[in-house]
Amino acid sequence: MGDSSDSVSIDIDMVPLGGKECVVKTSRGSVSVFVCGDQEKPALITYPDVALNYSFCFQGLFFCPDAASLFLHNFCIYHIDAPGHELGADVISEDAPVLSLDDLAEQVVEVLDFFSLKKVLCLGVTAGAYILTLFAMKYNERVLGLILVSPICKAPSWTEWLYNKVLMNLLYFYGMCGVLKECLLQRYFSKELRIGIHGEESDIIQACLRLLDQRQSLNVMRFLQAINERHDLTEDLKKLQCKTLIFVGESSPFQPESVYMNAAMGRKSCALVEVQACGSLVTEEYPLAMLIPIEFFLMGFGYYRQQQHFASSSSNGSNPATPSCHSCIAPELLSPESLGIKLKPIKTRKGIGF
Repeated sequence: MGDSSDSVSIDIDMVPLGGKECVVKTSRGSVSVFVCGDQEKPALITYPDVALNYSFCFQGLFFCPDAASLFLHNFCIYHIDAPGHELGADVISEDAPVLSLDDLAEQVVEVLDFFSLKKVLCLGVTAGAYILTLFAMKYNERVLGLILVSPICKAPSWTEWLYNKVLMNLLYFYGMCGVLKECLLQRYFSKELRIGIHGEESDIIQACLRLLDQRQSLNVMRFLQAINERHDLTEDLKKLQCKTLIFVGESSPFQPESVYMNAAMGRKSCALVEVQACGSLVTEEYPLAMLIPIEFFLMGFGYYRQQQHFASSSSNGSNPATPSCHSCIAPELLSPESLGIKLKPIKTRKGIGF
């Protein structure tokens, strides 16, 4: 393990699914980390969006058999939750300072230092994607690559700023009320999924509502406050040297900003995959759309899925749940010089296998 200085300590309890839940005490407060896999393997760190934890935000992706074989075969996964967002979290004391997104990015560094992780792959969703992007900008030498889902990179518009202020007031005065939960569902999911078949809520929506009911409202308010005070990363995006893969649902409220971020980073270092009929939380709503682009992306770093798993995914074109998506992956990003392999741009169509 890492250094046992006064500013960083750990309390570990074994939890289901073969992982261990760790509470890492950093100089900016405690943060929960769920470690899954062999810690001798390279590290993949994740960071979820506001009001979510690692379990709900990433289980749709990691519970896919092919994704599990790809990720767990190659990586040890370190799921980082925002402060006060882990299951069973207590309310953060009102006396504790509100952490900025820069503080949260520095927390990520302290987590890496504790586990003696030198270089990591990052996977983040929206607010979590911003934090990991900020971390990559400050510590570029420690980031192998970025996989970002519906990321944001600009300062909030006046409309978003005011909207978030309303949400914070709701959290403060009314807690996780029905109006607030509906606003968060709109943030995460497409209208089609929220409405459901014949007006019935899907299992994903029901699971999300159960999770939101367990949230500590004041902790969520703190994270939302930090998001609302974020700064524009556009200029620094050009300095990022790591390869980046962006996913965004076409129904996501962050779709324009994700497209903007892809353009700002440039086609030589960044690839964009837009998923049709999907909201922001692609990892839960349509995780199957992520598998092949991620596999191609990781191939460039020398990571492979077992051949039989890939063959079964490639040959099966009968899955009606697979959405269509548009991929803007530049030849330069997939060149032998850039990734070590040569691949054609990815195109998918509904009901057709890869």
